[in-house]
Amino acid sequence: MFEQYTISQDRTILEALRAINNLGKNEALTIFVIDSEGRVCGTLTDGDIRRSLLEGYTLDSCVIDICHKSFSYLPQSGFDVNEIRKSKEKGIELIPILDEQMRIVDLLNLKKRKSYLPVDAVLMAGGRGERLRPLTDKTPKPLLAMNGKPIIDYIVEHVISYGIRNVSVTVNYLKEQLEEHFRNPVDGIMVHTFREPQYLGTLGGIRYVTNVENDTVLLMNSDAITDINLEEFYLHFKQTGADMSVASVPYTVSVPYGILNMDGTVKGIQEKPTFNYYANAGIYLIKRELLELIPNGEFVNATDFLSMLIQKNYKVVSYLLNGTWIDIGNPQEYQKAKELVRHL
Repeated sequence: MFEQYTISQDRTILEALRAINNLGKNEALTIFVIDSEGRVCGTLTDGDIRRSLLEGYTLDSCVIDICHKSFSYLPQSGFDVNEIRKSKEKGIELIPILDEQMRIVDLLNLKKRKSYLPVDAVLMAGGRGERLRPLTDKTPKPLLAMNGKPIIDYIVEHVISYGIRNVSVTVNYLKEQLEEHFRNPVDGIMVHTFREPQYLGTLGGIRYVTNVENDTVLLMNSDAITDINLEEFYLHFKQTGADMSVASVPYTVSVPYGILNMDGTVKGIQEKPTFNYYANAGIYLIKRELLELIPNGEFVNATDFLSMLIQKNYKVVSYLLNGTWIDIGNPQEYQKAKELVRHL
Protein backbone atom coordinates (compact mmCIF):
# COMPACT_ATOMS: atom_id res chain seq x y z
CA MET A 1 0.00 0.00 0.00
CA PHE A 2 2.90 2.36 0.76
CA GLU A 3 5.47 0.77 -1.56
CA GLN A 4 5.93 3.91 -3.66
CA TYR A 5 7.10 5.73 -0.54
CA THR A 6 9.68 3.13 0.55
CA ILE A 7 13.08 1.95 -0.59
CA SER A 8 15.28 -0.86 0.73
CA GLN A 9 18.32 0.21 2.71
CA ASP A 10 20.70 -1.55 0.29
CA ARG A 11 19.49 0.41 -2.77
CA THR A 12 21.53 3.14 -4.45
CA ILE A 13 21.09 6.90 -4.48
CA LEU A 14 20.25 6.68 -8.20
CA GLU A 15 17.40 4.28 -7.43
CA ALA A 16 16.21 6.62 -4.69
CA LEU A 17 16.17 9.52 -7.16
CA ARG A 18 14.02 7.50 -9.53
CA ALA A 19 11.65 6.54 -6.70
CA ILE A 20 11.23 10.19 -5.66
CA ASN A 21 10.74 11.29 -9.26
CA ASN A 22 7.99 8.69 -9.71
CA LEU A 23 5.99 10.18 -6.85
CA GLY A 24 4.83 13.07 -9.01
CA LYS A 25 5.06 16.83 -8.58
CA ASN A 26 1.96 17.11 -6.36
CA GLU A 27 3.25 14.58 -3.81
CA ALA A 28 5.43 15.12 -0.76
CA LEU A 29 8.88 14.27 -2.14
CA THR A 30 9.94 12.01 0.72
CA ILE A 31 10.67 8.29 0.82
CA PHE A 32 11.35 6.00 3.77
CA VAL A 33 14.35 3.70 3.97
CA ILE A 34 13.39 0.26 5.30
CA ASP A 35 15.37 -2.78 6.40
CA SER A 36 14.80 -6.39 5.35
CA GLU A 37 12.03 -6.72 7.95
CA GLY A 38 10.12 -3.71 6.61
CA ARG A 39 11.07 -1.49 9.55
CA VAL A 40 11.71 2.19 8.87
CA CYS A 41 15.30 3.13 9.61
CA GLY A 42 15.49 6.55 7.95
CA THR A 43 13.97 9.16 5.64
CA LEU A 44 15.23 10.63 2.40
CA THR A 45 14.26 13.69 0.36
CA ASP A 46 15.54 15.07 -2.93
CA GLY A 47 17.28 17.79 -0.92
CA ASP A 48 19.12 15.17 1.12
CA ILE A 49 20.35 13.57 -2.10
CA ARG A 50 21.61 16.86 -3.53
CA ARG A 51 23.53 17.61 -0.35
CA SER A 52 25.03 14.11 -0.25
CA LEU A 53 26.32 14.41 -3.81
CA LEU A 54 27.93 17.75 -2.95
CA GLU A 55 29.62 16.03 0.01
CA GLY A 56 31.24 13.46 -2.28
CA TYR A 57 28.79 10.57 -2.37
CA THR A 58 28.07 9.08 -5.80
CA LEU A 59 24.92 7.82 -7.48
CA ASP A 60 26.11 4.31 -6.67
CA SER A 61 26.36 5.02 -2.94
CA CYS A 62 23.93 3.22 -0.62
CA VAL A 63 20.88 5.11 0.69
CA ILE A 64 21.44 3.86 4.24
CA ASP A 65 24.61 5.98 4.34
CA ILE A 66 22.86 9.29 3.62
CA CYS A 67 19.34 8.95 5.06
CA HIS A 68 18.13 10.75 8.19
CA LYS A 69 18.15 8.16 10.96
CA SER A 70 16.68 10.59 13.48
CA PHE A 71 13.31 11.32 11.91
CA SER A 72 9.84 12.43 12.94
CA TYR A 73 7.05 9.89 13.17
CA LEU A 74 3.80 9.27 15.04
CA PRO A 75 3.11 6.07 17.01
CA GLN A 76 0.06 4.04 16.03
CA SER A 77 -0.81 3.59 19.70
CA GLY A 78 -1.65 7.28 20.07
CA PHE A 79 -0.08 10.66 19.64
CA ASP A 80 -0.42 14.30 20.56
CA VAL A 81 -1.81 16.42 17.72
CA ASN A 82 0.64 19.12 18.82
CA GLU A 83 3.37 16.94 17.32
CA ILE A 84 1.77 17.43 13.91
CA ARG A 85 1.89 21.18 14.40
CA LYS A 86 5.58 20.99 15.27
CA SER A 87 6.24 18.94 12.13
CA LYS A 88 4.44 21.49 9.97
CA GLU A 89 6.52 24.28 11.51
CA LYS A 90 9.66 22.34 10.56
CA GLY A 91 8.47 22.06 6.96
CA ILE A 92 7.94 18.29 7.15
CA GLU A 93 5.38 17.24 4.53
CA LEU A 94 5.08 13.48 5.04
CA ILE A 95 4.86 11.87 8.48
CA PRO A 96 4.80 8.08 8.88
CA ILE A 97 2.58 6.47 11.47
CA LEU A 98 4.45 3.44 12.80
CA ASP A 99 3.50 0.40 14.83
CA GLU A 100 5.60 -0.93 17.71
CA GLN A 101 7.89 -2.72 15.25
CA MET A 102 8.52 0.60 13.39
CA ARG A 103 6.57 -0.55 10.34
CA ILE A 104 4.41 1.92 8.41
CA VAL A 105 0.68 1.55 9.07
CA ASP A 106 -0.35 4.92 7.66
CA LEU A 107 1.03 8.14 6.22
CA LEU A 108 0.04 11.70 6.98
CA ASN A 109 0.55 13.81 3.89
CA LEU A 110 0.60 17.44 4.98
CA LYS A 111 0.47 18.57 1.35
CA LYS A 112 -2.98 17.01 1.10
CA ARG A 113 -4.26 17.17 4.68
CA LYS A 114 -4.14 19.95 7.27
CA SER A 115 -3.88 17.57 10.21
CA TYR A 116 -4.65 14.04 11.38
CA LEU A 117 -7.28 14.25 14.09
CA PRO A 118 -8.21 11.19 16.21
CA VAL A 119 -11.87 12.10 15.88
CA ASP A 120 -15.06 10.60 14.46
CA ALA A 121 -17.30 13.03 12.55
CA VAL A 122 -21.08 12.73 12.51
CA LEU A 123 -23.16 15.05 10.32
CA MET A 124 -26.86 15.34 11.12
CA ALA A 125 -28.85 15.38 7.86
CA GLY A 126 -32.28 14.08 8.81
CA GLY A 127 -34.26 17.33 8.87
CA ARG A 128 -36.86 18.48 6.33
CA GLY A 129 -35.51 21.98 5.69
CA GLU A 130 -38.96 23.52 6.09
CA ARG A 131 -37.79 27.13 5.82
CA LEU A 132 -36.33 26.45 2.38
CA ARG A 133 -39.50 25.05 0.85
CA PRO A 134 -40.34 24.58 -2.01
CA LEU A 135 -36.63 23.94 -2.75
CA THR A 136 -36.64 21.05 -0.28
CA ASP A 137 -39.93 19.45 -1.38
CA LYS A 138 -38.11 16.93 -3.56
CA THR A 139 -34.47 17.43 -2.52
CA PRO A 140 -33.07 17.09 1.01
CA LYS A 141 -31.57 20.35 2.18
CA PRO A 142 -27.98 19.01 2.42
CA LEU A 143 -28.09 18.14 -1.29
CA LEU A 144 -29.13 21.60 -2.48
CA ALA A 145 -26.47 22.81 -4.88
CA MET A 146 -24.14 25.74 -4.40
CA ASN A 147 -22.02 26.47 -7.47
CA GLY A 148 -22.63 22.96 -8.75
CA LYS A 149 -21.80 21.16 -5.48
CA PRO A 150 -24.21 20.02 -2.74
CA ILE A 151 -24.03 21.86 0.59
CA ILE A 152 -23.04 18.74 2.50
CA ASP A 153 -20.08 18.08 0.20
CA TYR A 154 -18.42 21.31 1.30
CA ILE A 155 -18.75 20.15 4.91
CA VAL A 156 -17.57 16.58 4.29
CA GLU A 157 -14.54 17.77 2.31
CA HIS A 158 -13.65 20.24 5.06
CA VAL A 159 -13.82 17.49 7.69
CA ILE A 160 -11.71 15.11 5.60
CA SER A 161 -9.11 17.84 5.01
CA TYR A 162 -8.22 17.56 8.72
CA GLY A 163 -7.40 13.88 8.40
CA ILE A 164 -10.65 12.59 9.86
CA ARG A 165 -11.17 9.14 8.37
CA ASN A 166 -14.40 7.97 10.00
CA VAL A 167 -17.26 10.15 8.71
CA SER A 168 -20.95 9.32 9.21
CA VAL A 169 -24.21 10.99 8.20
CA THR A 170 -27.57 10.43 9.90
CA VAL A 171 -30.46 10.48 7.43
CA ASN A 172 -34.25 10.48 7.56
CA TYR A 173 -36.09 12.83 5.19
CA LEU A 174 -35.58 11.70 1.56
CA LYS A 175 -32.91 9.42 2.95
CA GLU A 176 -32.53 7.37 -0.24
CA GLN A 177 -31.09 10.38 -2.07
CA LEU A 178 -28.42 10.91 0.57
CA GLU A 179 -27.60 7.21 0.70
CA GLU A 180 -27.16 7.16 -3.07
CA HIS A 181 -25.07 10.33 -2.96
CA PHE A 182 -22.55 8.74 -0.60
CA ARG A 183 -22.37 5.41 -2.38
CA ASN A 184 -18.93 6.34 -3.68
CA PRO A 185 -15.94 7.51 -1.58
CA VAL A 186 -15.17 11.20 -1.09
CA ASP A 187 -11.46 11.90 -1.60
CA GLY A 188 -10.72 8.28 -0.79
CA ILE A 189 -12.88 8.21 2.36
CA MET A 190 -16.08 6.18 2.57
CA VAL A 191 -18.88 8.21 4.16
CA HIS A 192 -21.33 5.98 6.04
CA THR A 193 -25.04 6.75 6.29
CA PHE A 194 -27.28 5.68 9.18
CA ARG A 195 -31.06 5.85 9.16
CA GLU A 196 -33.11 7.38 11.95
CA PRO A 197 -36.48 5.60 12.42
CA GLN A 198 -37.99 9.10 12.56
CA TYR A 199 -36.49 12.55 12.82
CA LEU A 200 -34.86 12.70 16.26
CA GLY A 201 -33.60 16.28 16.42
CA THR A 202 -30.05 17.52 16.03
CA LEU A 203 -28.56 14.85 18.29
CA GLY A 204 -30.93 11.93 18.86
CA GLY A 205 -29.95 10.19 15.63
CA ILE A 206 -26.36 9.74 16.77
CA ARG A 207 -27.47 6.72 18.81
CA TYR A 208 -27.98 4.89 15.51
CA VAL A 209 -24.37 5.47 14.42
CA THR A 210 -22.78 2.11 15.16
CA ASN A 211 -19.21 2.59 13.95
CA VAL A 212 -17.79 5.18 16.38
CA GLU A 213 -14.11 4.37 16.93
CA ASN A 214 -12.40 7.34 18.57
CA ASP A 215 -12.80 8.79 22.06
CA THR A 216 -13.84 12.18 20.66
CA VAL A 217 -16.80 12.80 18.36
CA LEU A 218 -17.27 15.86 16.17
CA LEU A 219 -20.95 16.59 15.67
CA MET A 220 -21.99 19.06 12.98
CA ASN A 221 -25.16 20.24 11.32
CA SER A 222 -25.15 19.50 7.60
CA ASP A 223 -26.48 22.88 6.49
CA ALA A 224 -23.89 25.45 7.61
CA ILE A 225 -20.85 26.50 5.60
CA THR A 226 -17.74 27.13 7.66
CA ASP A 227 -13.96 27.16 7.45
CA ILE A 228 -13.53 26.46 11.17
CA ASN A 229 -10.01 25.31 12.06
CA LEU A 230 -10.83 21.84 13.36
CA GLU A 231 -7.29 21.25 14.61
CA GLU A 232 -7.46 24.31 16.87
CA PHE A 233 -10.97 23.32 17.94
CA TYR A 234 -9.78 19.85 18.93
CA LEU A 235 -6.65 21.10 20.73
CA HIS A 236 -8.71 23.62 22.70
CA PHE A 237 -11.11 20.82 23.65
CA LYS A 238 -8.27 18.64 24.94
CA GLN A 239 -6.37 21.44 26.68
CA THR A 240 -9.44 22.57 28.62
CA GLY A 241 -10.27 19.02 29.71
CA ALA A 242 -13.85 19.58 28.56
CA ASP A 243 -16.59 16.98 28.29
CA MET A 244 -18.26 18.96 25.51
CA SER A 245 -17.21 22.00 23.50
CA VAL A 246 -19.53 24.29 21.56
CA ALA A 247 -18.24 26.36 18.66
CA SER A 248 -19.63 29.87 18.91
CA VAL A 249 -19.78 32.85 16.58
CA PRO A 250 -19.96 36.53 17.61
CA TYR A 251 -23.44 38.00 17.13
CA THR A 252 -24.07 41.72 17.49
CA VAL A 253 -27.46 43.37 18.00
CA SER A 254 -27.69 47.13 17.49
CA VAL A 255 -30.79 48.88 18.83
CA PRO A 256 -31.64 52.03 16.81
CA TYR A 257 -33.40 53.71 19.73
CA GLY A 258 -32.60 55.09 23.14
CA ILE A 259 -33.23 52.35 25.72
CA LEU A 260 -34.68 53.32 29.09
CA ASN A 261 -33.24 51.91 32.30
CA MET A 262 -36.33 51.58 34.47
CA ASP A 263 -37.11 50.45 37.98
CA GLY A 264 -40.56 51.93 38.58
CA THR A 265 -39.08 55.26 37.55
CA VAL A 266 -36.64 56.04 34.78
CA LYS A 267 -33.09 55.65 36.12
CA GLY A 268 -31.30 56.52 32.92
CA ILE A 269 -31.20 56.17 29.18
CA GLN A 270 -28.76 54.36 26.91
CA GLU A 271 -28.69 55.86 23.44
CA LYS A 272 -28.70 53.33 20.56
CA PRO A 273 -26.83 50.59 22.45
CA THR A 274 -25.04 47.64 20.90
CA PHE A 275 -25.16 44.22 22.56
CA ASN A 276 -22.62 41.50 21.84
CA TYR A 277 -23.51 37.82 22.16
CA TYR A 278 -22.05 34.46 21.22
CA ALA A 279 -24.31 32.31 19.05
CA ASN A 280 -24.28 28.54 18.86
CA ALA A 281 -22.69 27.50 15.53
CA GLY A 282 -24.08 23.95 15.63
CA ILE A 283 -20.59 22.41 15.80
CA TYR A 284 -19.67 20.33 18.85
CA LEU A 285 -16.93 18.09 20.21
CA ILE A 286 -18.15 15.47 22.67
CA LYS A 287 -16.46 12.72 24.64
CA ARG A 288 -17.62 9.43 23.18
CA GLU A 289 -18.56 7.99 26.57
CA LEU A 290 -21.16 10.73 27.11
CA LEU A 291 -23.18 9.60 24.11
CA GLU A 292 -24.56 6.84 26.35
CA LEU A 293 -26.49 9.57 28.20
CA ILE A 294 -28.62 10.25 25.10
CA PRO A 295 -32.00 8.47 25.38
CA ASN A 296 -32.37 5.80 22.71
CA GLY A 297 -35.04 6.51 20.13
CA GLU A 298 -36.08 9.86 21.62
CA PHE A 299 -36.11 13.33 20.09
CA VAL A 300 -33.06 15.17 21.43
CA ASN A 301 -31.56 18.44 20.27
CA ALA A 302 -27.89 19.16 20.88
CA THR A 303 -28.89 22.18 22.98
CA ASP A 304 -31.03 19.93 25.23
CA PHE A 305 -28.05 17.63 25.72
CA LEU A 306 -25.79 20.58 26.45
CA SER A 307 -28.19 21.88 29.13
CA MET A 308 -28.41 18.43 30.68
CA LEU A 309 -24.62 18.14 30.92
CA ILE A 310 -24.42 21.55 32.62
CA GLN A 311 -27.08 20.50 35.14
CA LYS A 312 -25.10 17.34 35.90
CA ASN A 313 -21.91 19.41 36.42
CA TYR A 314 -20.06 18.18 33.36
CA LYS A 315 -17.55 20.61 31.92
CA VAL A 316 -18.95 22.41 28.88
CA VAL A 317 -16.77 25.03 27.18
CA SER A 318 -17.07 27.35 24.21
CA TYR A 319 -14.63 27.72 21.34
CA LEU A 320 -14.76 31.03 19.48
CA LEU A 321 -14.96 30.48 15.74
CA ASN A 322 -12.95 33.27 14.14
CA GLY A 323 -13.51 32.28 10.52
CA THR A 324 -16.42 31.95 8.14
CA TRP A 325 -19.77 30.57 9.25
CA ILE A 326 -23.14 30.90 7.62
CA ASP A 327 -26.28 29.00 8.54
CA ILE A 328 -28.36 28.22 5.47
CA GLY A 329 -31.74 28.56 7.15
CA ASN A 330 -33.77 30.52 4.61
CA PRO A 331 -33.67 31.46 0.90
CA GLN A 332 -31.79 34.70 1.59
CA GLU A 333 -29.02 32.93 3.50
CA TYR A 334 -28.92 30.25 0.80
CA GLN A 335 -28.20 32.90 -1.85
CA LYS A 336 -25.62 34.53 0.42
CA ALA A 337 -23.89 31.19 0.93
CA LYS A 338 -23.73 30.65 -2.83
CA GLU A 339 -21.75 33.84 -3.16
CA LEU A 340 -19.61 33.06 -0.14
CA VAL A 341 -18.33 29.66 -1.27
CA ARG A 342 -16.82 31.20 -4.38
CA HIS A 343 -14.23 32.86 -2.14
CA LEU A 344 -13.54 30.02 0.32
